[in-house]
Amino acid sequence: MDSVKRPLWAPWRIDFLRAKKDKKCFLCGQEKATDSEEEKIIIARGRTVFALLNRYPYNSGHLMIAPYRHTGDISELSAEERNELMEMSVKAKEVLHKLMKPDGYNIGFNLGAAAGAGVADHIHMHIVPRWNGDTNFMPVLADTRVVPETLEKTAELLMRAWQNKNEN
Repeated sequence: MDSVKRPLWAPWRIDFLRAKKDKKCFLCGQEKATDSEEEKIIIARGRTVFALLNRYPYNSGHLMIAPYRHTGDISELSAEERNELMEMSVKAKEVLHKLMKPDGYNIGFNLGAAAGAGVADHIHMHIVPRWNGDTNFMPVLADTRVVPETLEKTAELLMRAWQNKNEN
């Protein structure tokens, strides 16, 4: 096993981080299905939280779990929100594992803009599947990601796998 620690580089995300932000939070108002573009990448809805694909993924299958309620402070989440967020995160990891068979995961929060949160005022958990050797020259030299399928196709597969997990 390679003992060299390798950073997770995602230089294409800087454009998103530096771009002028729309005043409307894209994570808000997702309690019910709509005709929005976001609907195509929402994988599952719970009572207080939901799962969606990241539009600016570090890797294929990069999911986010967010509460419906707009808050940027983990301390402000209710016990119900914290519990459901963690339960949905575990389920998301299990679905990703069965469907995509990654070798590992990066799972966590970026709390605040200084910590890298692109949306600092609406907390969300990142679940990033990782494969041995998945960091290559493309993002570093060409500022290009290699994502082998469309977000919509990945969303379709994840939604189906999520439903199958519910039925088992």
